[in-house]
Amino acid sequence: MKKLLVMSAIALFGLVSAQTEKGSWVAGGSTTLGFNSTTSKVKYNGESVDGPKSTTFNVTPSVGYFVANNFAIGLDLGFKSTKNEGSQYILGEEFDYESTESTVIVMPTATYYFKSASKIMPYLGAGVGYFSNTIKYPADYFNSEETKFTTDGLAWGAKGGVVFLVTPSVGIDLGLAYVNTSNKENDVKNSTNTFGVNAGFSFFFK
Repeated sequence: MKKLLVMSAIALFGLVSAQTEKGSWVAGGSTTLGFNSTTSKVKYNGESVDGPKSTTFNVTPSVGYFVANNFAIGLDLGFKSTKNEGSQYILGEEFDYESTESTVIVMPTATYYFKSASKIMPYLGAGVGYFSNTIKYPADYFNSEETKFTTDGLAWGAKGGVVFLVTPSVGIDLGLAYVNTSNKENDVKNSTNTFGVNAGFSFFFK
């Protein structure tokens, strides 16, 4: 009976232990998919006026290769798109306006997974790379043609969380991430800090 229990425990461990050995791959470990729409209102002199409406979409896939047991070197790709819409009054006339903002981040990363006998596998990671941000304004009352502004620079960040293993190859990923982007133009340095909660799936394979 004791031997049977030991064999059962070993089999159970095998069912929940992810493939993080050297030579394995992980995809989507920090993948996030988000979409939100925000509408604001401004009150002035007892009157309520609609403020700008913002719609944001973001996705962050990743892939990594285990160069050693539990230690993966990989690449995180981030894309975020925001659309702002609104209206304002000029000389008694109402004019609609809108703008779109797109950010792309390419970041090589290093991530370590802490293996255990449970279905929960914590991880920590960090990386540094490149970002590009583009803002577009369509032709309107203020501009006779579409205008576009692009900036790029350094991106770096850190992440941490846990993977809840469903099978040795599939896990649910919940974590936190911090990303800093910065650039310098004409002696003016711009820096943006982003902190968020991530949710997605991790896929382990050889």
